[in-house]
Amino acid sequence: MPIIDAVLGDFFWRALIGGLGVALIAGPLGCFVVWRRMAYFGDTLAHSALLGIALSFLISVPLNVGVIVTCVVLAIALVLFSRSKTLATDTLLGILAHSALAIGLVTLSFMPDIRVDLTGLLFGDLLAMSRNDLLWIYGGALLILALLTVLWRGLLMSTIHEELARVEGVPVERLRLVLMLMFSIVIAVAMKIVGVLLITALLIIPAATARRLAGNPEHMVGLAILFGFIAVSGGLTMSWHLDTPAGPSVVVTGFAVFLLVYGSARQVQT
Repeated sequence: MPIIDAVLGDFFWRALIGGLGVALIAGPLGCFVVWRRMAYFGDTLAHSALLGIALSFLISVPLNVGVIVTCVVLAIALVLFSRSKTLATDTLLGILAHSALAIGLVTLSFMPDIRVDLTGLLFGDLLAMSRNDLLWIYGGALLILALLTVLWRGLLMSTIHEELARVEGVPVERLRLVLMLMFSIVIAVAMKIVGVLLITALLIIPAATARRLAGNPEHMVGLAILFGFIAVSGGLTMSWHLDTPAGPSVVVTGFAVFLLVYGSARQVQT
């Protein structure tokens, strides 16, 4: 279709469409990050994405697949290690986060024949969005939205009161693993938008902004998506006019909205 080809042929519109797709799934998952106080966990998975990229080059698989598999393996390892109670959770997260990032960088240094744009990987390369990236983003978005629709009640119950959810027969551990899988997918598709170092910001900032205004969980999810849309569109516009890096510009716009909302709105508890 000529109109679609014309739209997708322009790098700015591809970047906008891709960014809005990521905001669509980062909004609801970011709410769970805020509710469950999992910001540091999100950082750990995001840092492990670089190790996934290195392994993808090493074994010649698509980057998104390598990142998803690495994040899932690390998430399962975190669950298993945290059960032993040998180390505090935040200590364990700190060790795994920075170790995974360092191992990824060292692994990439042993592959001189492979040219890797580390700046783009770390801070995003939104304006280099391709049609294949859009397929990954919206395919991941459809999968995550479908899972959230089916599992919403159980995820919400286990978030609000885990012990009561267990009594009610909610499979808490299984839902936690599914949630980690969804985080892994978001990280894999969001790398192009804001890079592995800023992914958690895109998850947390819109959700934290929405929490200030929302009266119930569903309302908070809707507002988080809206604020994510504003961050992406505003950040891209800022990048276009001021020639600033696209990924960081998205985060800066989201932070500006956060300050504006927190400075002017009365808090509503969710």
